Amino acid sequence: MAKITTLSGNLESDQYIALNAKTKLFDWNQDNFQLDLQAAEAYLANHIIPNLKTFPTTKARFDYLIKNQYYDEELINKYDFSEIEILTNQANSYHHHFASFVGALKFFNAYALKSFDGKEYLETYSERVLMNALFFADGNFKKAQDVLREMMLGRYQPATPTFLNAGKKQRGEYVSCYLLRVEDNMESIARAVSTSLQLSKRGGGVALCLTNLREQGAPIKNIANQATGVIPVMKILEDAFSYANQLGQRQGAGAVYLNIHHPDIMLFLDTKRENADEKIRIKSLSLGIVVPDIAFELAKNNQDMALFSPYDIEKVYGKPMTDISITKEYDNLLKHPEIKKTFISARKLFQTIAELHFESGYPYLLFDDTVNNRNPHPGRIVMSNLCSEIVQVSSLSEYHDDLSFKTIGEDVCCNLGSVNIAKMMESGKEFGQAIAQAIYALDHVSRNSNLVSAPSIVEGNKNNHALGLGAMNLHGFLATNQIFYDSQEAIDFTNIFFYTMAYYAFSASNKLAQEFGTFNGFKNSQFANGGYFDKYIKCQSDKWLPKTEKIAAIFEQYQVEIPTQGQWKILVKKIKTTGLANSHLMAVAPTGSISYLSSCTPSLQPVVAPVETRKEGKLGRVYVPAYKITAENLPYYKSGAYEIGPDAIIDIAAAAQQHVDQAISLTLFFTDKATTRDLNKAYIRAFKKGCSSIYYVRVRQDVLEDSENYDCDACVV
Repeated sequence: MAKITTLSGNLESDQYIALNAKTKLFDWNQDNFQLDLQAAEAYLANHIIPNLKTFPTTKARFDYLIKNQYYDEELINKYDFSEIEILTNQANSYHHHFASFVGALKFFNAYALKSFDGKEYLETYSERVLMNALFFADGNFKKAQDVLREMMLGRYQPATPTFLNAGKKQRGEYVSCYLLRVEDNMESIARAVSTSLQLSKRGGGVALCLTNLREQGAPIKNIANQATGVIPVMKILEDAFSYANQLGQRQGAGAVYLNIHHPDIMLFLDTKRENADEKIRIKSLSLGIVVPDIAFELAKNNQDMALFSPYDIEKVYGKPMTDISITKEYDNLLKHPEIKKTFISARKLFQTIAELHFESGYPYLLFDDTVNNRNPHPGRIVMSNLCSEIVQVSSLSEYHDDLSFKTIGEDVCCNLGSVNIAKMMESGKEFGQAIAQAIYALDHVSRNSNLVSAPSIVEGNKNNHALGLGAMNLHGFLATNQIFYDSQEAIDFTNIFFYTMAYYAFSASNKLAQEFGTFNGFKNSQFANGGYFDKYIKCQSDKWLPKTEKIAAIFEQYQVEIPTQGQWKILVKKIKTTGLANSHLMAVAPTGSISYLSSCTPSLQPVVAPVETRKEGKLGRVYVPAYKITAENLPYYKSGAYEIGPDAIIDIAAAAQQHVDQAISLTLFFTDKATTRDLNKAYIRAFKKGCSSIYYVRVRQDVLEDSENYDCDACVV
């Protein structure tokens, strides 16, 4: 069986708290950051190991866990037990050490299998990885060895729902989050609420698009001033998510999106006001808004902006408001006499958005035309998810009076995982192989999730097998290679890394298509005619090469092969011939929890501070030193996210976004000196640079930030 490897075992039981706290006190003559490793050792030696159930053999362990309904016997039986023993030995051979105290704390608090009474730990880190490998490989011993290697080397980390649930008998689903359309009828609203409850119970966050709901005061059955608008639906959803307890681990998480041209937009935003009336105040539901290009244009020209009745739009156009481009149809909508419209100042609306960002960090912003102009598939993207990195086409469902389906449309699920940028660069010539294993693992999740409680999600997943491979530890890699986050070299590296990652991701999906066939809509996509790839093959041959000597040298030093235009042309020819297995491949999530688990920096954002302060339950303050921080690389971490400011973060995200076919969860940081004007300038910069969305906006306060502020509230990826 697997064992926890510790470097020392003679530290006092509570010394890990003191050791961790000392990492905050930096002394140039003494590298206190190393004390965090000792804190992890003390925590394991004196808290975990005494409470870890041990077994004489691997066989005895598996027999016990299967007999007592902890492990899935059906999965285990797909392997000869001698293979499981070999895989166990392989996992142990890496001699895994937690690289930080918070990594160990996060694993044993949130991921490790525990006895039903919570008194014993039943898994080590390597044993949890082993169960993930068994799940991903589905009985294929060689594949299990390959995936196990990638995870133990730290190159690939599944999102929390997958990593947590793989191989367990009592579990939630493997999928991170879900996106549901809501149409303008009571059946659709009722079905959305019940589906949200079902999906929350199984461990995913749910986002819902409310744009198509008729506004407050709209007619019902031709009787004027009867509709109550979107707010009551939001209140129902908030109560539903609060009720859904995901195996006791966390409350359900939900978000709602509304188009900025919906007549209820100001009421929608007011629900997050600190002084909002309790009748409308929304406390735990996340808010997102969909912003078409025309809104920015009207604000730029200081013009009033029209809000259009979705009820009237559907009557006139014969389709819901989400299914038309407001930017393209704006003038026609203005002129049409049968479409009711009201007007507000566009600049005042953006001012209100900025004020709310100061108060709550909400709303998320999804740039409507940006994502739809890039969309290689027929249909429209109408919303995003709880962390604003998923952008996929959805289609409406229709229902009978008893809520059964008349027509099953396509809704969206997010199959997420992330590579560690530093570990990927260290993989050198195995870079492409590592990306292929990650795509394979995500594809397996898409084909083996039980989503029957949400037929429209099943339909979308079955037709698309969409994936969201992301990345984390950008700042960690930059700092340990002596590159400042707010530099041209950082932008150059990000661009080339994601360019390279995209090539190998598409190559992997092409190979999967030869095994599983193409996703259903492939023939009607811009992948089939090669148009999506014009940016790589119809350009100057040196366009996607490093622009700085340092980054060129780094890729050469790490022996990571940058794809050539010729390689892209060969790949595109293959894709046009044999297709892609997956409609979407990349999306960069916030990676809050899995970054702490992996002891690395989150997503693509800079660290908040060289040593971050978190609140962790009963322990209180916990200190988190940045990835491999030393006195030597401290200057590259010293300017945290608030000091670096939004411009550099936007520029990094924009560099990656050129190659990411979905979106990037983009959090912006401002000091307490920021004004609403500063926030509006950042929105405009992100929009003009081609970013797809903005997730949270953080304004520094002189208090300890809540620990959850840096996690994805929905997917906890």
